[in-house]
Amino acid sequence: MLNGYITRTFVALRTIAFKETHRYLRIWAQTLLPPVITMTLYFVIFGNLIGSRIGPMEGYGYMEFIAPGLIMMSVITNAYANVVSSFFGAKFQGHIEEILVSPTPNYTILLGYLAGGVGRGLLTGLLVTGVATFFADLNIHSPLITLSVVFLTALLFSIGGFINGVFARKFDDVAIVPTFVLTPLTYLGGVFYTISLLPALWQNVSLANPILYMVNAFRYGILGASDIPIGTAYLIVGAFIIAGGSVSMMLLNRGVGLRH
Repeated sequence: MLNGYITRTFVALRTIAFKETHRYLRIWAQTLLPPVITMTLYFVIFGNLIGSRIGPMEGYGYMEFIAPGLIMMSVITNAYANVVSSFFGAKFQGHIEEILVSPTPNYTILLGYLAGGVGRGLLTGLLVTGVATFFADLNIHSPLITLSVVFLTALLFSIGGFINGVFARKFDDVAIVPTFVLTPLTYLGGVFYTISLLPALWQNVSLANPILYMVNAFRYGILGASDIPIGTAYLIVGAFIIAGGSVSMMLLNRGVGLRH
């Protein structure tokens, strides 16, 4: 019986994860190409044009300094967008009910959607990294930190997208958080500058921004430079993942936004 349960759960997880992966790969021109073009423009405008006037930052060329932040920006936005749009679409079209009435465990449903978000986030980050190599000389300082931070970040924002998708009641609700929360936090998360340039008050305010820790941890993995202790960054990202995952499971178990 236990073996049968494990087999059914694995098949369900594989099916949902495959569906989510196939969805963004099938429409790659809408899901993968736009962030690559957008980040290329960032490299051209902020790196070549503005960066030449700013000069080195933290001992690195401005292009090398902003490259990790731009890569992380693409990972965050795409991991989040994939899950929130897919899960809300499943609610809007009604086929999420078919999964809910099946014997599929709720944690399997959650992991399946998160797999799609993490996959799209990592793939987009890889593509943007390829673009970055044409503009900056990136030598990875710590492969383990680089890979672990980008994976945990993609997982965290996939969870955030899932929570947004649960509460969203109309298409406008899907865009509220990315527009009014994620975008400001990302731009103020040390992507284009080091917080050491800020006055003491604003440095302390910046420390309340969780994206700052992810960007700096990823920058440390690539360049070996960070404004934030790496251990602190892992603790904060891990705490958010545990909290977000717990909230997601609670919402699924209670059927919030799913059962009427």
